[in-house]
Amino acid sequence: MMNTKKLILPSVIGCLAAGMTVAPAYAQDQQAGMLEEVVVTGIRKSLTDSLSIKRNNSSIVEAVSPEDIGKLPDTSIAESLARLPGLAGERVAGRTSGISVRGFSEEFVATTLNGRELLGIGDNRGVEFDLYPTEFLTGAVVYKTPDASLIHQGLGGTIDLQTRRPLESERVMAVNGSFEWNDQESKNPDFDDQGYRLSFNYSDKFANDTLGVALTLASMESPTQEMESAPWGYPDVTVDGEDVKIFGGNKPYVKSAMLERDTVSGIVQWAPTDRLSITADALYIDFLDSKVKRGLEEGGPVWGGTDWTATEVEDGLVTAGYLSGFHSVMRNDSNTKDAELSSFGLNGTYQLSDDWSIELDGAYSESEKSLIDIESYAGVGRALTDDQGPATARSFVMGGDFGIMYGDHPTLSTPDFSDPSVIRLAGPQAWGGAIAQFNEGLNNAQDGFVNNPNFEEELTSLRATVEGYVDFSIFNRVEFGANYSDRTKAKDNIGVFLTAPGINTNLPAEEQEAVGVPEEFIVGTTDLSYLGMGSMLAYDGLGLYQSGFYTATDARTFEPDRLGDTYEVSEELLTLYAMADFQAGRFSGNVGLQAVNADQQSSGFSTVVRENSEGQAQVVATPVTGGDDYWDILPSFNLSYELTENQQLRFGVAKTQTRPRMDEMKPNNQIGFNFDDGRRESDDPTFSAWSGSAGNPALPPRSSVNVDLAYEWYFADDGHLGVSAYTKDIDNWTTEKAVLTDFSEFIIPGYHDQGIDELISTSGFTNSLTSSAEGKLDGIEVQGSLPMRLVSERLDGLGMIASATFLDGEIEETREDGTVIESKIPGLSEETYQLTVFYEKNGFEVRVSGRKRDQFLTEGRGLSLLLVPQNDEGATLWDGQIGYDFGAAGFDSLDGLRVTLQGQNLTDEDTVKTEEDDSRRVIGYQSFGRTFLLGVNYNF
Repeated sequence: MMNTKKLILPSVIGCLAAGMTVAPAYAQDQQAGMLEEVVVTGIRKSLTDSLSIKRNNSSIVEAVSPEDIGKLPDTSIAESLARLPGLAGERVAGRTSGISVRGFSEEFVATTLNGRELLGIGDNRGVEFDLYPTEFLTGAVVYKTPDASLIHQGLGGTIDLQTRRPLESERVMAVNGSFEWNDQESKNPDFDDQGYRLSFNYSDKFANDTLGVALTLASMESPTQEMESAPWGYPDVTVDGEDVKIFGGNKPYVKSAMLERDTVSGIVQWAPTDRLSITADALYIDFLDSKVKRGLEEGGPVWGGTDWTATEVEDGLVTAGYLSGFHSVMRNDSNTKDAELSSFGLNGTYQLSDDWSIELDGAYSESEKSLIDIESYAGVGRALTDDQGPATARSFVMGGDFGIMYGDHPTLSTPDFSDPSVIRLAGPQAWGGAIAQFNEGLNNAQDGFVNNPNFEEELTSLRATVEGYVDFSIFNRVEFGANYSDRTKAKDNIGVFLTAPGINTNLPAEEQEAVGVPEEFIVGTTDLSYLGMGSMLAYDGLGLYQSGFYTATDARTFEPDRLGDTYEVSEELLTLYAMADFQAGRFSGNVGLQAVNADQQSSGFSTVVRENSEGQAQVVATPVTGGDDYWDILPSFNLSYELTENQQLRFGVAKTQTRPRMDEMKPNNQIGFNFDDGRRESDDPTFSAWSGSAGNPALPPRSSVNVDLAYEWYFADDGHLGVSAYTKDIDNWTTEKAVLTDFSEFIIPGYHDQGIDELISTSGFTNSLTSSAEGKLDGIEVQGSLPMRLVSERLDGLGMIASATFLDGEIEETREDGTVIESKIPGLSEETYQLTVFYEKNGFEVRVSGRKRDQFLTEGRGLSLLLVPQNDEGATLWDGQIGYDFGAAGFDSLDGLRVTLQGQNLTDEDTVKTEEDDSRRVIGYQSFGRTFLLGVNYNF
């Protein structure tokens, strides 16, 4: 028997993205009595290829392929993957970047490139798919059930991205280009709202088809515009004797960003004999995402220290009122994500005999990422000074598009934040408790901050495989081998406090000065009227910082969560595996086993704030290490039963695992103290100045035992119906246990002299990691594709693809006192739907695609750019495309030319994140607008 998966996957350009496919069709010439091949390209070709992969694979899979060379149907591979049954996309900054598979976010999904483990530029293992351009890919296969030869596995599944093999394809030379724009004008005067995509693909064979070369060059600039509201949270208050929630403040932004990405991919394939084939490949990606964020950060009741009055309360939430007495912090922030990724691989296959072969594969990849987030504070004057300008006064109403809307205060006025003559480059709030240690107790000396975490990651892998055909009972093929990988990830968490000119340590706080914004750094104004806040002055905060305008103070000296979040994690994995294929009548499948040895080690720091010899608070950091070494056994079994020639039943059972997150494996322990006034003066331990945290370098992998049952009916080359049900029993799930702690022993003697005016409570929470939780996930997937020509020949060219996924799952942890804590699985939406309707004939094509997912648990950036859990309310996204293929339309002189117009987020859907137990309590609301691309593709 032939190993279908091994033969098809490396060479197929196969499969449509969950709703955009179709296939070569063959029509019979009745008059001539001959079979005439009708060449079909675009959407219809993709569908046939994808169903062919799905039908012939021994596992339950989905697939994606380009409609033409260098052209997937979307601007991102993530957009295409998000259309597949059982998969769901997550938007980050307006782009689909993360992918959930069967209810698990990308952190719990293995991602490979041609079967090799793939690095990303995320903080952990999950791959950010907008890093990889579609132009150098020839497809992707998503394994929902594994077999033993699939080395890299995840709880949700495995996504294998695939590139061209020049000896297995025809000659190609293609140029693709597109012009991109957003229907929202640029929200900031110093950023553009237009971009482009350019790519060149070349592949050819030489020396009597024994040498193949493939090259891809791709470059893009992609703009995004965003309006955001980000309430701080919702503390408890008492209104008319009733305990209710109220928003604690807000940090709204208008953002403009530009993603720049340049990619070079090259492959050389050499087959000097029929028995030997050698392939070398290289990939380089240069990635830069630049962003400005401008807005007015304003305190609310309780945490903001404002005067407030509630005018409406509904179902435990203050829904309207007014506030005053807070000096608004005008933010002109900048954020950049600068990354590079390089990958090199060498593969050799030798045919030992007609039945046996050996394969060796080695690869090395590395990535570097630097995040720079610059906060620049300004307002009507420096906090606590005698000449600080008037405070802000507003009314507020909860609800509406952004969760909250501001208006005029009934009696008080608000300063004009767009007037340069009243704006000063100084912190309007006394948020500088920490920097006061180095400024004679002046806690009004902080005028900005720079978060700058840096990541470096390396991965080396080597794999040996032997496979051959046998004749032993029902078994017809065996495969066995070993895979070794060595992976290291390091994080250096750097932070810098910024102080603008005007600070004089010889003067008391009330006599400090502040300077205006230098004219050469003013770029215009930014409109905040979408929240009822008017407009504000826009200046170049990044330029100020880079010019040396600010005095910079290293935060690692007195912030324990800097070195406390600096670490290096390394792991060596050795995977031994064996698998046997079998066939008995209409039954076929495989059985296999993996034995995985993990040697994981990490190093970092334990940190605490202590008093130094000069009576100042200072971080004391002690190097720490930790790790573990263990074996895991992962069996797998796949069975297929051919009901009829076109109908199959599939059954699979396997144990899979996901390696611990990198940030969970750090050995660091830290005791933190926040110098913010609101936290020091709070008796709420959830909003305490004190905190503690600990990593766990000995964490085991999360694991699950999976059972799958599927029915598939292929009633046409491009038509099918499928239903699958599955269950996953989850073990060793990592949870964070928060323990109420008395931090009295960590109080610094004489803390009143360190700028800490008042300390109400010494209680807070210490968070530690444990792997004692368990869970279960049940799912049902329904999918189908229908070419409408089967209904009526008049509808030839019209088709639709649809799918629905229904999930139910949670994690449960039983505490020592018997209390059961339930939590969500990150990435799980209870319901997900996909629909694509397309028409393609005589060169003309039109497609409309929609996808909807329910709310799900995700992550966002918190303090110090750390990842924190957030609840995403989900979204319904509609995209469309109109295209014209001149060659398919009969214009021979223009054969190879195609023009397309794409529209994304056509209904202008927003992203909403809320507190977990009340969707009215919005903590993040983002509006991105619609994006359009006008593209030209030409194949020589």
